[in-house]
Amino acid sequence: MDLVYKARMLTQGGRSGTIQSEDGSVRIKLAVRATTDPGGGYLCEVDPVARYVAVTSPNGTLVHEATFYKDLAAIERAGIKAALVPGSHPWGKASDGF
Repeated sequence: MDLVYKARMLTQGGRSGTIQSEDGSVRIKLAVRATTDPGGGYLCEVDPVARYVAVTSPNGTLVHEATFYKDLAAIERAGIKAALVPGSHPWGKASDGF
């Protein structure tokens, strides 16, 4: 299994598969992508000890930070419900709630 990470864009409102802002005005679906295939031309730098993933553009610009999980089972044990999204799936697709 590839290493995976979960999106963490705002404070997490429960572990129901969405993240929402403090005031509840914004909801974003959680997604899991393989660090070996994040898609969109992005690259992942992983620090498994710190459980940190930096998602960068091809020129090295940091575009996203995420929490590192060894595998999908580790995500489930953490009580997080999120779908594994293939690298071919576009980032930020509005119809997916991103």
